[in-house]
Amino acid sequence: MPDHSHSAFVPVSARDLIAAHGGRITRTRVAVIEALQTGQHPLSHDEIGAALNAAGIAHDRVTLYRALDWLVEQGIAQRIAGGERAWRFELQSGGDHRHAHFHCDRCGQILCLEDVPATAAPVLPAGFELARSELVLHGACADCGRQNDQTGK
Repeated sequence: MPDHSHSAFVPVSARDLIAAHGGRITRTRVAVIEALQTGQHPLSHDEIGAALNAAGIAHDRVTLYRALDWLVEQGIAQRIAGGERAWRFELQSGGDHRHAHFHCDRCGQILCLEDVPATAAPVLPAGFELARSELVLHGACADCGRQNDQTGK
């Protein structure tokens, strides 16, 4: 189980998860879900593509984008804003659990902060309807902070 998994999350096979959402079970969708299940942090498109390559799953960038878009539309995965204008993806835990993320501005790593809820929403103007929110904290991770302490920066 990945470090960013949620205690309420019950592992389900990728095929069962796709079928439960009425989707077509494709090799790419299954492989993407499995990559997200085994990832230690939210993964970028390129990291998912590399995982598929390592598993010998033939794919192209467009097919991978379509698989990720479908997973997000179905609520199976969520997009997280990463650095360099690149999305990162992780599986939804199910239920209403939402958590914050920490983005290291130095190394680009994104970590899930399970104990920091991302549920606080601002008061919106009349007529506005919130679909979702995300909380991403920025700074330096422990490793990057230690490197700065050692170099005196």
